[in-house]
Amino acid sequence: MKLPILSYGHNILRQKCDDISNDYPDLDKLIENMWETLDNADGCGLAAPQVGKPIRLFIVNSKSTYDNLESDDRAFYFENGDTGIIETFINAKIMDRYGDAWEDEEGCLSIPNMPQKVIRLWNITISYFDRDFKEQIKTFAGSTARVVQHEYDHTEGVLYIDHISPLARRLIEGKLKRISKGQSPATYPMIYKK
Repeated sequence: MKLPILSYGHNILRQKCDDISNDYPDLDKLIENMWETLDNADGCGLAAPQVGKPIRLFIVNSKSTYDNLESDDRAFYFENGDTGIIETFINAKIMDRYGDAWEDEEGCLSIPNMPQKVIRLWNITISYFDRDFKEQIKTFAGSTARVVQHEYDHTEGVLYIDHISPLARRLIEGKLKRISKGQSPATYPMIYKK
């Protein structure tokens, strides 16, 4: 089932989310619905707070990004041998961020049609539980690490626009207000702040 995505302005998007246990009610169904929602919105990541659940759960599909890039771009955005991931992250904790800082455009399904340049580090190491609630510790790089960091931020109540300069933020304030009122409609179902 496709879930509506909360727009910028909703309080849940600013909450620090709670860890969950493997007996969280209807967890498998929620994860399935999030994947269907992500696919419908043509995104590369989605966090539970974006669908109204303030829990530490997010999904990442950087494989679709890899598949849609030309070979030169793949070499720029992905390390050799990395073809992207399709992964569920539960109770994730970033253990380390390192490597070169690099700037690239990011967007967000909760803030449609407003990409902004964000600086992030190239590598991260993260611990999490996968969809089967098996503990994982993995290192990601490049675009995959960027998407993971973006979605992880959602579980911390942080949005990608929090990483841009104060001047850039002032320049988009009007657009953010319009989005929160539903005046910048997306191509997928959204719930706008009342």
